[in-house]
Amino acid sequence: MKERRRLATGFGFATAALVVALGLRPLPTERILAAYVLVLAALTLAALVRAVAARQPSRSPSELEHALRHVRERPVRPPELVRTEREITLGIASAGHLYLRLIPLLREAAAARLAARRNVDLETRPEEARRLLGDDTWELIRPDRPEPEDRLAPGIPLARLRGVVDALERV
Repeated sequence: MKERRRLATGFGFATAALVVALGLRPLPTERILAAYVLVLAALTLAALVRAVAARQPSRSPSELEHALRHVRERPVRPPELVRTEREITLGIASAGHLYLRLIPLLREAAAARLAARRNVDLETRPEEARRLLGDDTWELIRPDRPEPEDRLAPGIPLARLRGVVDALERV
């Protein structure tokens, strides 16, 4: 019933526009009638589409709609975390990697913690930094630490590294 009323209203407005256009004659009569037929065809087509859509049972989404709706990005691990994990793994395995890559990373973390929390500069106040970090951590990250004689030797044991990280967190 609502659809019929909507269609009748559309036809009524189109017919009223036709009468006004024929009275004013802004265009030749053939064009006015062609436009009227086109408007009636559009109204009829729209009504048919709505009627067909209303009669169809609710359909399940297409595979494309389903795929688009359920795209979930996998959580991405931050690149900095992946890099740090790699440095730790390689620093445990190799003394050379420990010296060249992991110790500078730990030293940087220690310097940032000491500066932010204790107002201590690692380079200018090494004795204060050593007191706050502890002897074992200081021995590992001290700026004048010598290069290992055998770079292929095993790096730092995991238990010792955990102790160093705990010491940095306590700062």
